[in-house]
Amino acid sequence: MDLRVAAYAVVTDEEGALLLAHWHEGRRGAWTLPGGGLEAGEDPEDAARREVREETGYDIDIDELLGIHSRVIPARQRLHGDGGTPLHTLRIVYRAHITGGELTHEVGGSTDRAQWFPRAEIDGLQHVHLVDLALEMAGL
Repeated sequence: MDLRVAAYAVVTDEEGALLLAHWHEGRRGAWTLPGGGLEAGEDPEDAARREVREETGYDIDIDELLGIHSRVIPARQRLHGDGGTPLHTLRIVYRAHITGGELTHEVGGSTDRAQWFPRAEIDGLQHVHLVDLALEMAGL
């Protein structure tokens, strides 16, 4: 079984809008939290800061750990087949706030744009389940 550990950030503005990144994989795409996989030896908080910067252009400070979500994806449901191996994902979710930078879309990565969404619009967006889990963790 493969293992992927990733860190994500729930970032809201003064009006309660949520910062999301648009993930794309070939013809598939959906809105997700800014974040992604840890590099070898990387601290999860550092990974969340790096990923938010790469995907949105913003610098953040971590406020608190909201939770960790564990999921095993059966081999047949993986996006990239690798000979029938399941994937165990550990997703570390933090609450964070912006300290600098400006909204900038990622070029050449796993996301292609970032945007603020009022909470009332999120249910109507094509988004990954992680967004719902994180909103629940954050009490939003």
